[in-house]
Amino acid sequence: MSVLTEPKIDSHCHVLEPSRFPYGENTSYRPAGQEMGSAKYFQEVMACYEVKHALLVGPNSGYATDNRCLLDAIACAPDVFKGIAVVPNDISLEELQQFKAQGVIGVAFNPSLMGFDFYSNIEPLLQRLKQLDMWAQFQVEHDGLLDFLPMLSRVDVKMMVDHCGRPNAHAGLSQKGFEALLALGREGRAVVKISGFAKFSQVGYPFADTRPFTEALVREFGLGHCVWASDWPYLKAPYRLDYGPMLKVYENTFSVSERHAMMWEAPQKLFNF
Repeated sequence: MSVLTEPKIDSHCHVLEPSRFPYGENTSYRPAGQEMGSAKYFQEVMACYEVKHALLVGPNSGYATDNRCLLDAIACAPDVFKGIAVVPNDISLEELQQFKAQGVIGVAFNPSLMGFDFYSNIEPLLQRLKQLDMWAQFQVEHDGLLDFLPMLSRVDVKMMVDHCGRPNAHAGLSQKGFEALLALGREGRAVVKISGFAKFSQVGYPFADTRPFTEALVREFGLGHCVWASDWPYLKAPYRLDYGPMLKVYENTFSVSERHAMMWEAPQKLFNF
């Protein structure tokens, strides 16, 4: 069976349509060219690869806390899309409830871009997310996860970690940040996205140096807490990436049953598709 024809749920992708939802004046990075993609076009991509649902993530690039494009996509195809929003750290419980009513299931935190200090005050926000049974999604890199462990030990919020935790590919499995991520997996405290290989591989496609990390994550988290994601349309990619070849990496790494678990069963259950 080919990965291209297996039913799938994409657990991390973005929509950017500045012609309808312009970037703000103070936007530091303005995605352009093939970094952009509307929800309508992305649904065409999904149809080509048997992707039935997708978890859209608000991009810090371009939109930051402007979630209009994300919410419009969900509203136009609520049976297809759910969302992870980028919000101010002091957002109220009532505002989070409004997001939840519009198909948003969690909030994205991106310390790999913004740094820990920007998020040092989010413990009350994590408490509000826990109260609403929403996800806290973290994109960290190297040992960045360690900074958040004290507050995460105090708040048992549903947690997701993007892109394999973006370890240092040269440092091996024993680096402290990755060891901490594996510990969260053993404890059943988090979900990890097996994705973003181009963000931490040092050798390029087909990312052979990422395989020890993905194998360790699947082993320690278990298939029920690992999900596949494309990261389409590949913002700030260091070289060209395409949906089909990226799927082939998954086909060459995981068995049919493992793929079905991570690409369909786990995200369907975790995100209520």
